[in-house]
Amino acid sequence: MDFFEAQAHAKRRTTRLVELFVLAVLGLILAGYFAAVFGKSQLEGRGRRGRSFVEASGATPAELWQPGLLLAVTASTLAVVGLASLYKWGEFSGGGAAVAESVGARRIEPGSADGQERQLLNVVEEMSIAAGLPVPAVYVLDEEPGINAFAAGLTTSDAVVCVTRGTLAKLTRDELQGVIGHEFSHILNGDMRLNLRLTAIIFGILVLGLAGRGILWSLRGSRVSSSRDGKNSGGVLVAIGAVGGALLVLGYVGYFFGRLIQAAVSRQREFLADASAVQFTRNPGGIAGALKKIGGYALGSDVLGGGTAQLNHFFFAQGFRSNFGGAWATHPPLAERIRAIDPRWDGEMFDPPEVVDVERENFLEAGFAPTLPSRFGPLKPPPRRVPFRPAAVIASVGTLTEAHFADAQKLLAALPGPLRDAARDPARAPALVCALLLSDDPTQRENQLALVAQHAGAETTVALTALLQSTIDNLKSKIQNLSDSRLPLLQLALPALRTLDAAALDRFLATLDELVHADGVVTPFEFALQKMLARQLRLARTPDAASGDIQSFAALSGEIVVVLSALARAGARDESTATAAFTAGTAQLKFIESSLTLLAPTACGLARLDPALDKLATASPVIKQRLLVAAAQTIGADNTITNTEGELFRALAAALDLPVPPLGHAA
Repeated sequence: MDFFEAQAHAKRRTTRLVELFVLAVLGLILAGYFAAVFGKSQLEGRGRRGRSFVEASGATPAELWQPGLLLAVTASTLAVVGLASLYKWGEFSGGGAAVAESVGARRIEPGSADGQERQLLNVVEEMSIAAGLPVPAVYVLDEEPGINAFAAGLTTSDAVVCVTRGTLAKLTRDELQGVIGHEFSHILNGDMRLNLRLTAIIFGILVLGLAGRGILWSLRGSRVSSSRDGKNSGGVLVAIGAVGGALLVLGYVGYFFGRLIQAAVSRQREFLADASAVQFTRNPGGIAGALKKIGGYALGSDVLGGGTAQLNHFFFAQGFRSNFGGAWATHPPLAERIRAIDPRWDGEMFDPPEVVDVERENFLEAGFAPTLPSRFGPLKPPPRRVPFRPAAVIASVGTLTEAHFADAQKLLAALPGPLRDAARDPARAPALVCALLLSDDPTQRENQLALVAQHAGAETTVALTALLQSTIDNLKSKIQNLSDSRLPLLQLALPALRTLDAAALDRFLATLDELVHADGVVTPFEFALQKMLARQLRLARTPDAASGDIQSFAALSGEIVVVLSALARAGARDESTATAAFTAGTAQLKFIESSLTLLAPTACGLARLDPALDKLATASPVIKQRLLVAAAQTIGADNTITNTEGELFRALAAALDLPVPPLGHAA
């Protein structure tokens, strides 16, 4: 299943989920209506014992149909469930960080001295670079000794990965990589947003039961007097108690069936995520070993914190002991998951050995430095034009392969330590990004540093920017082409940049804009850097802005022709090759192919491309998929890709919120 198919499958699952919950709410409305009819008849004094419902209620079949009462019950139920669900969804509107912090997780700072935490950050960074994703923020549940993890967020730009302390302490690097690969599958397959929707809807149904419990609790100290007035007050109290009891029963019955739906949906996805983790890492023993350790340790994957109960379906493994057998289990049994990965498994779980003290191991022994397969060889500077196969690029979207991992590991290993450390440090990341934009011309560089001093805040100092630039200059002397190294640096810097407050972030983005336009010429790299950072940081702040509403190719034809024309001209040697490249791209858009004409260079420059990408970001997933295919075909018309084409393609993918791995294996 490719990325686009996985996204479409997630959308279909969401539709089915909504249908199931609509049926559940309709059941609540009908049950509430008949309870209201019965309660109303009792208040009117017409009930008799030992009869059918119709007889006991004192109502004739015709009297059972009371449109006004049905409307009132329907409106009340929908209002309670809807408002409660919206309230819970509002709590999650802050994205993955809001979810992680709601359960008491602590964000791991990039400069952490904890060896286990550094290992986790290293694994997450490798996987992000390999997948072409913004590096998620990483959190840890310090008080949880069990082995578990989850991913949360509304988009790939606000996603977080959270693990328990037991996961860090008990898993090897390979096993940890298997668990993180499983969570990255949920990120890439669109499961995170579905998980949040499940949580919000179930909370809405549960609120009915909570309201009923609250009503009954409020009556616990009430007394009824023996006077005539006491009879009236007694009737009122009985009526209130009946309403509370009905809400309690209806709410918890609805919650019970809601949890059944939630568990069934969750179990379906776990086998796919396990298979994806094996595909990503090419190491079945990693995730299988983690599952066996869950089965071998006494605490297993239990999550003890009460605040995590609503997130049970998020986790890597079953986080709680179900009171209803397998009906409420959010994950398949461990044995089934292990057997699906390793059919020859002997049935033995892990036997816990003596604890290893990773703090006293060196960097390599602790597993922080990945062992690269020798067949991949040393990192070599790519030529100006490298082979490019569009079909391979499109197939790689949203996937992870062994080659992607090898590329990511080599890219990270090639980066000097000071640059990696700066990218991970919120105090230095803004300066690093500014340093990447400094010109090679000494005079122009002085002007840019003056702009940094004028516009940047304390978090971006001129001295630090200049120092990092010198490190970049040293790297240039060793690697002629930095295109493949600069983008990973940006990805590494994203978690740190997300921690900036709103004022500092706005100041930082304004400084970048000044640097980009300092010489009056915007290069493709400068454009791609600014577009990627602005888009992904904006989504991290307002994840709901990622929704796609435009369903018509024709409505976006003007923007599409700008993108394809810009790509066709970026790698063209002359007008004929630009025309051939443009034709290869438009052939993928049959609905509007005849209306698209190659634009003149002045009509598809970066100034026109910028607003075009902003509008295309609101396109539906189907349009985004076809546009990316058309863009890849445009670039690959001559079977090669240049640095400029690669940078523009990256900017397009970032604008469309599509994870594109490094293009080194596009051949």
